[in-house]
Amino acid sequence: MANAPSLDTSLKPLTGEARPLREWLMTFHLTSVVIDPYTNESAWILKTASRILHQFADAATRVNFIVTAPEAEAKKFLGPLADEFLTFVDPDRAMVKQLGLTELPAFVFIQSDGTVPHSAQGWSPAAWREVADYIAETVKWSRPLIPAAGDPGTFKGTPALV
Repeated sequence: MANAPSLDTSLKPLTGEARPLREWLMTFHLTSVVIDPYTNESAWILKTASRILHQFADAATRVNFIVTAPEAEAKKFLGPLADEFLTFVDPDRAMVKQLGLTELPAFVFIQSDGTVPHSAQGWSPAAWREVADYIAETVKWSRPLIPAAGDPGTFKGTPALV
């Protein structure tokens, strides 16, 4: 389980100015996939993560990627996904530390009050489904199918803090 981050933690989108987490949570929850672009494990989950985020794109949650890299490297890793989804860069892993994550990729739901009721680390379809089910229930939205055809097999994530 991830920790509730400080609402003062700064989140920098690919385009625009960094703002404190509290401002990103004013209207919507955050549904985040946290990835490390320097690992195969985060690359393996991109298609699946994109499918899950698309499912919640019109719900009362801001779907996003948090990429542990500078802007140019995040854009290169995500390719066209960087234009499809809100993307935050976390090159110093400040948000990763605040969340207390130990493995990436991770799937994290941050409610508008700053709490983190559900999260999953590494790729376990059952664990990611639990997070998605909680999000769907909270925002009254349909659940994505997890796992779906083409999703990778279960794998352990890589260390979140290197």
